[in-house]
Amino acid sequence: MTRFSTLPAPAPGDVSLAALADAPVLTVFQRLESTPKGLTEPEAADRLRRYGDNQVEGPARLGRAGQVWAAVRSPFVALLTGLGVVFAAVGDLRGAITVSAMVVLSVGLRFWQHSRSERAVRALRAQVSTTVTVRRRAGDGFPALEREVPTADLVPGDVVLLGPGDVMPADVRMVAAGDLVVDQSALSGEALPVAKRLPPLERRQRDARPELVDSPALGFAGTAVVGGAATAVVIATGAGTYFGSLAAQTAAPRGESSFDLGVRRVGWTLIRFMLVMVPIVLAVNGLVTGNWAQAGMFAAAVAVGLTPEMLPVIVTTNLARGAARLSRRRVIVKRLNAIQDLAAMDVLCVDKTGTLTEDRVAYAHSIGLSGRPDGEAAEYAYLAVHFQADRHDRLDEAIAAQLADEDEDLVTEAMFSKAGEIAFDHDRRRATVIVSRPVDQEILICKGDPDEILPRCSHARRDGEVVELTADTREAAADLVRAYAQHGMRILAVAAREFRTRLDGYDARDENELVLVGFVGFVDPVRDGAATAVRALNEHGVTVKILTGDNPHVATQVAAQVGVPVGEVVLGRQVDHTDEADLRVLVERTTVFAKLTPAHKARLVATLRANGRAVGFVGDGVNDVTALRTADVGIAPDTATDVAKDAADLVLLDRDLGVLAGGVVEGRRTLGNTQKYVNITASSNFGNVLTVLAASAFLPFLPILPIQLMVANLLYDAAQIALAWDRVDESYLRRPRRWDARGLTRFMLVFGPLSSIFDLSTFAVLWWVFDVGSEPLLFQTGWFVEGLLSQLVVVLVLRGRGRPSRPLVLAAAAAGLAGLLLPLSPLAEGLRMHPLPGGYLLWLVLVLAGYGLAALLAKRWYSRRAPALW
Repeated sequence: MTRFSTLPAPAPGDVSLAALADAPVLTVFQRLESTPKGLTEPEAADRLRRYGDNQVEGPARLGRAGQVWAAVRSPFVALLTGLGVVFAAVGDLRGAITVSAMVVLSVGLRFWQHSRSERAVRALRAQVSTTVTVRRRAGDGFPALEREVPTADLVPGDVVLLGPGDVMPADVRMVAAGDLVVDQSALSGEALPVAKRLPPLERRQRDARPELVDSPALGFAGTAVVGGAATAVVIATGAGTYFGSLAAQTAAPRGESSFDLGVRRVGWTLIRFMLVMVPIVLAVNGLVTGNWAQAGMFAAAVAVGLTPEMLPVIVTTNLARGAARLSRRRVIVKRLNAIQDLAAMDVLCVDKTGTLTEDRVAYAHSIGLSGRPDGEAAEYAYLAVHFQADRHDRLDEAIAAQLADEDEDLVTEAMFSKAGEIAFDHDRRRATVIVSRPVDQEILICKGDPDEILPRCSHARRDGEVVELTADTREAAADLVRAYAQHGMRILAVAAREFRTRLDGYDARDENELVLVGFVGFVDPVRDGAATAVRALNEHGVTVKILTGDNPHVATQVAAQVGVPVGEVVLGRQVDHTDEADLRVLVERTTVFAKLTPAHKARLVATLRANGRAVGFVGDGVNDVTALRTADVGIAPDTATDVAKDAADLVLLDRDLGVLAGGVVEGRRTLGNTQKYVNITASSNFGNVLTVLAASAFLPFLPILPIQLMVANLLYDAAQIALAWDRVDESYLRRPRRWDARGLTRFMLVFGPLSSIFDLSTFAVLWWVFDVGSEPLLFQTGWFVEGLLSQLVVVLVLRGRGRPSRPLVLAAAAAGLAGLLLPLSPLAEGLRMHPLPGGYLLWLVLVLAGYGLAALLAKRWYSRRAPALW
């Protein structure tokens, strides 16, 4: 599997990156129908018409209609809309209007939140117009001229000139290069820049073909030139580039997340209850009363009564409340449902570079041949960096940042002067600076890859003395380098040689018979708080796995530093050779994966999800887009590429995993408060339906009118909006949480009949104690008040173990008071209510106290069998 297997071949002649990676320069120009002098202006204009602008468009912005449709897509909204249609069909306009109001309120809240997050993400993008130096001719026979053109006007076949600081404007093939170094970490995950050069004239057949991203002759759109210069010809532009192919994936529909699956299951559970209970209610009422029209209307009212009709509003309110809390933690929520995917997340896959580490090279220490700390190698390295005129790479910058100060610079300038330099190149993998001292002496300082420096050393400094490098000491030095590399450090070897002042200059032949001074070590520092964040995630049931394109030694060391257990480190090539069944086992037992391509990351995330895991993925590069879209919740920092931010569900304004640990807790708090409403309301409604069924068999009239049932549900549901501000038990927050349809069914079957028992006792008191058999309105009003107050009481009892929040108590009290006052208000006639006798109110106190106590005892019994609920 190649890293660019999905890349189209958009250039003239139907060529591909692979075909041109190793081709001779003349062949490259022939296949692209171009010349070293560039295209003519008419040719460029014609190709621009054929291939389009060299721009990668982000996901198309939704219009108002599209934004509304995104907010409408919810199984609960669809369910309520269907019920509203039923109400309208049977002529109950009040019911239809009430349900419609619930739908509009829910959709409005979601629309507002989506629009708000989209504006925030757009505000992160800097709109910068860039240009590129291109070689073109006015026409055939005209000389080639170099001029700046907008990058959007580039076409396949254009010849471009690149220098330090330039961003690759398209996918290109190098036709001439001098010490070209490119940072392509956004594609490969490799922290250090890589060299680009022309391929050798003859490729040895036994050489394995490298990944295209590692091809030295290819440059990819979006990567940055760090040093050197090059002339290149454009192969692919716009959507045809690798960057563009990944950007296109952000517009593709994403699969169902754990939230989507859970909500769908809960919705179908409620629908199944409705499909069973509503026909029974219709049949019983129709047979008892003989009025099938009234029975049909009451059955429709029962259908609404079974459904938590405020559920879309409650869910959206909870999510909006969670999004507001996360925004205070500097997290932008792009997809509102992702908050509850955070609640379910039990695996978090992170890239090492920039997420666990600071994505920079920092000086660690300097050691001698004996392996003990020795500052001499660092001093020589700093001296070379100070006088080096050639480009400074990240290792040089780290040395200068650690060792340079104003006094040191003055001393260095006073004691030394530059006598020469042999510039760094990637074939030699070393750089040399020659400095002179006032005593007619010059010192050649050579620093670079230990594999290149050690063979050129004949002696070494050890404990202040110069000793000969024997075979044993060479092996000891090589072991020392390997040991430090295995600890995740990058090693620079430093050697020197003294000469008497000479006038004929220096060249690579003088880089021999060197004295090894020692080694300088560098690290990519682990972020402050990374270990604390990993520990916090583990304590909340989230396993952290490292998926990186870097080498296994560095990945292992970082994992150990942040507290990720390291067992077997699996490499990308092992993933390639593992079938799906074995990979499902491998991803569960492995925590560190290294040398991965984008395809590997996406496959690992998909395999974890196939195992039933809820997966989060943190990524910031173009190479992370597929995995971001595959995960249940994709997360990107604000420093990520625009394509990565487009693919993500959450954008972190602070690159801190600790924020994610807090986000997980916030997601579970949001889900917990939502499930309180679903479980308690569905069980209460189910109990009401059981009560109606029992009463319908004996009463000569309806136990409650449809309009009264709707008003009771409306008052109750309005009070439950305050659940978004309720407390959630700490024990609930410690484990990943999902929407649980099976738990909902069990809860309804336990607590629904319990509420029905107290409803029927109320019926008995109303019938035999208060003798309301001839006064249906008094009976219906009595059950309206008792049903509403009992639902409000049971919420306070079943919501959790701790004390309810003040907003929830106040909302419940306000709804209960409104229910008590409605029979005495001017609305009583329209609602067909009758004032209640004082004796009944005393009975209400007794029945509510008994119901609350019974619910408390049932909760304790139930919690021992289903502890996950509280």
